Amino acid sequence: MPTVTFDTLKFVRTLEAGGLPPQQAEAISNAVRDSHDTSELATKADLRSALGELEHRIDARFAAVDARFTLLEQRMTIKLGSMLIVAVGAMAAIAKIL
Repeated sequence: MPTVTFDTLKFVRTLEAGGLPPQQAEAISNAVRDSHDTSELATKADLRSALGELEHRIDARFAAVDARFTLLEQRMTIKLGSMLIVAVGAMAAIAKIL
């Protein structure tokens, strides 16, 4: 993640030139520097990377679901075929008896 460059000495001198006492200017400068050090800002590249990873995970999940549906379709076809064979056999047996 990129860091923010901050010239504390220039900032202090600018505040002092504006009329602030040196101690107050240094305290403000330190507070601004610390806020930059602790902030975690996401860049466009960070967001693109996260979205790319999320897209990859979603694609993998859909592929897994598609595979499960294919397997389910095969199992249903086999069961339907089996039931059809049993029904035709039963009808043939009943027709032979009658």
